[in-house]
Amino acid sequence: MPAAVAPTLDEIRQAAHRLGDVVVHTPLVPLHSFSHRSTILLKLEIHQPVTSFKIRGVYNAVASLSDRERQRGLSTVSAGNTAQALAWVGRRFGVSARSVMPEQAPASKVDAVRAYGGTPVLLPMPEVFRYLREHLWEQEPYAFIHPWINRNVMIGHASLALEILEDCPDVDSVFVPVGGGGLIGGVGAALKALRPTAQLVAVEPEECPSLARSIDAGKPVSVDCNTICDGVAVPYMTEEMFPLLNDLVDRVVLVSERAVKSAVKQLAFGNKIIAEPSGALTAAAALSVAEAERGKSVCLVTGGSIDEAKLVSILSETY
Repeated sequence: MPAAVAPTLDEIRQAAHRLGDVVVHTPLVPLHSFSHRSTILLKLEIHQPVTSFKIRGVYNAVASLSDRERQRGLSTVSAGNTAQALAWVGRRFGVSARSVMPEQAPASKVDAVRAYGGTPVLLPMPEVFRYLREHLWEQEPYAFIHPWINRNVMIGHASLALEILEDCPDVDSVFVPVGGGGLIGGVGAALKALRPTAQLVAVEPEECPSLARSIDAGKPVSVDCNTICDGVAVPYMTEEMFPLLNDLVDRVVLVSERAVKSAVKQLAFGNKIIAEPSGALTAAAALSVAEAERGKSVCLVTGGSIDEAKLVSILSETY
């Protein structure tokens, strides 16, 4: 497939209009601090109907299909949040929604997919990524919504940046978690078009640094991936997404597993926010960067689906 092309501002604004009665314009909330102010603002995508930002891109992509295409049924590959969004959107359009998911996906995400009316198809992790890498969806009858390289998904995700700049026009840096790259590709394109002086900071777990290692190598590479951040646990950077991300991203910050857990705990007790580990990545990253380097920062809290036992374990540990 050809390299991803950055969304245009016209496309992003059209998507934002299309999403107007579907998504919530989520608030920017200061990260709790005992000092008099915080220069870290949290963009709370946990307030979306499916508790993650994924509804933006998935809805935009499905709405862009023809009625005939949608009637074939929808399909995607997901660690959980895209699958939830597809199920929700499928129900809204009155069509089926099927998601290939890893067997070890959090039970809370699998259960939510079913609750929204979707069908999870659980496979071993290597088979999930083989399905993507070998384009096995092309052998099936469904309308496939690729979670990263579908351009309409990326355009829908970019609507986030319009909200950020409306609420914080003087933002100095935006911290975005990276899995497959669809979110940061969309947000980055809008940010660079409207506020080119702002830093686009990519955030990855130390235990799954596919973008960082690809940038180091100057080409897409695969990495070992063993992280609590299941929502961004993508062990390779695609040929399609790498050129765009390499061009857009100003800096990559890697976050330890310990720092992620600490951020989950800080968000819960400080801001009373329940975030999954992938959703807390950016707050952990911003806390590790000196204010003089990052300025006024916005961190995307991308999702809140976390198993109860995992949350209890994280909250009860000392970091």
